[in-house]
Amino acid sequence: MVRTQRISTHDINRGDIPFKDQILAANHNYMRRLVEPAIGTSQFDVPGLEDNDVVIAAENLQLIPIENIFRAYMATSSTSTSLYQAWKRGDTTFAGHIIPEGLVANGPLPYVMDTPSTKSEDHDVTSPAEEMIRQGDITSAQYTAIRNSGLVAFGMAAQVLRSKGIILVDTKFEHGINRAGKIVSQDEILTMDSSRFWLASDYDAQMERFNLGELDELNPKSYSKEFARGFSEGDKGYTDEQRIVIAARYVIGIQELLGKRFEPDMRPRDERVVTGLRKVMEHLAAR
Repeated sequence: MVRTQRISTHDINRGDIPFKDQILAANHNYMRRLVEPAIGTSQFDVPGLEDNDVVIAAENLQLIPIENIFRAYMATSSTSTSLYQAWKRGDTTFAGHIIPEGLVANGPLPYVMDTPSTKSEDHDVTSPAEEMIRQGDITSAQYTAIRNSGLVAFGMAAQVLRSKGIILVDTKFEHGINRAGKIVSQDEILTMDSSRFWLASDYDAQMERFNLGELDELNPKSYSKEFARGFSEGDKGYTDEQRIVIAARYVIGIQELLGKRFEPDMRPRDERVVTGLRKVMEHLAAR
């Protein structure tokens, strides 16, 4: 697989973000190694491929047709399948969980919620796990496995990120079954596109002021695609200025995560892709 710089929101391609492919590659590989003991992975390392390489080597899997979103906070979101939108509608339950009283936008949840969704032809559908099991999307044993492993991975990542001054707000995991019959993760793991990250110092300061009545709402600094969604207008692509602002936020985010300066590979993209693919093929041929 090969990463692109494309960014999409609300199922609409908004254009390319400079360095996004390399940033998310480095983000994914760092987090993949951290949580792999809990959730496994379809990906395998190839000698010579750097963490920011846009080529991904992974085993084909038998897809489990759901994604599981784990939420520690009720983040504001314009996505119709979000907990926030359900709360705004006045729903009393969400994905099998009772929506507790006293929640505030961008405030913490009483526990980490597993909120799975299935893929329909045109949009995601959030449902209780029991409903997905009844429909045959997943077995009870499979769901138990991905829920438990996901909760462990979420806890591992949240603890490490907090030590780096980052709050893990929510994330999604996708899974498949490998040749050995084992359920493992696939696709991106804990990236700024598949997760929400907040700057902890900013959030903690806002929460203190909110509790004192000095703020009416929480609006934490975000390192995630949710930041980019704020620029979305209808079916329009992003302007050059917007793409630069979004790219800067991605760069700041990866530097906060890795604790070092982001140094992009400035070679032409085609050269980077061809070199990466060659390394993967040489590795597989030698096995």
